[in-house]
Amino acid sequence: QVQLQESGPGLVKPSQTLSLTCTVSGASIRTETYFWNWLRQPPGKGLEWMGVISGSGSAWYSPSLKNRLSISMDTSKNQVTLQLLSVTPEDTAVYYCAAAKTFIMSSTTKDHYDTWGQGTQVTVSS
Repeated sequence: QVQLQESGPGLVKPSQTLSLTCTVSGASIRTETYFWNWLRQPPGKGLEWMGVISGSGSAWYSPSLKNRLSISMDTSKNQVTLQLLSVTPEDTAVYYCAAAKTFIMSSTTKDHYDTWGQGTQVTVSS
């Protein structure tokens, strides 16, 4: 079955770029079966959907993040990457990648997603 593993720096300074990687096993990221999503959960708050990329490489972003967010694919490593520019302490959160067989933008319903990574904590602080 599909397994997801997030990785990245635990601590980022304000104004820097956050880069996270989701390593996928059990399926090719180029498959048309799954859409690869990024979500996050700030401390004490609910899930926030950030964006999604399809197996063909098309990406869609949350309107609130689209000016700072980029999601791409590294097919040689079977990884989905996230880059978030100009981070602030408000970007502190647990970041998750999640695979879904259907495309529904902005979903924060956990059951919509077939597979979740374990999440990675990112703290933005000087």
